[in-house]
Amino acid sequence: MDHQGDPADIEELLDRIEAGTTNRSYVSIAEMMDSVGRRSFGPVVLLVGLILVTPLSGVPGMPTLMGLLTLLTLGQVIMGRKHFWLPAWLAQRQIPRDKLVQGLEMLRPPARRVDRLIRPRLTFLVKGGGLYVMALACMVIAVVMPATELVPFSASIAGLALMTFGLAMISKDGCLALFAWGIALAGPVIFTRIT
Repeated sequence: MDHQGDPADIEELLDRIEAGTTNRSYVSIAEMMDSVGRRSFGPVVLLVGLILVTPLSGVPGMPTLMGLLTLLTLGQVIMGRKHFWLPAWLAQRQIPRDKLVQGLEMLRPPARRVDRLIRPRLTFLVKGGGLYVMALACMVIAVVMPATELVPFSASIAGLALMTFGLAMISKDGCLALFAWGIALAGPVIFTRIT
């Protein structure tokens, strides 16, 4: 099921993921993508970020997998594709649904607080050229994702940046985009301090 519109906020994205993955023990990347939609990259970036700020980021290979998903998705956007395609080896990768839901439920209380604060503003930062610059920044973050495998849970820093970029994209909130840029620029400094 491919939703036509973007989710309005984080909580709606969480609802879509949970509703789209019921009655199974494992959830594939393709199933999660279909839940959030494959027509715009904001929800995908938000999804990747959400996964990486949960304990799932500590699963070996997960940061690299999420980095590949981000690169492939945003690469297609920059090339002008309107609908995302994923290779079968990536689309069929699975994660335990119980761990996914546990992580998503952990995010609900802060998601509600954040959702109350976001609204369209400074939209020039999240449209046109500003949107493509954000996409490029997300791709840079994705490229360095494998390095975060070396330090447990350091991928959560990158995940926080991606989550904030993704939310800025779907909410058209330029103030949130500025906050995302702050996290992205501070990330390398934080990463070197903890390594």
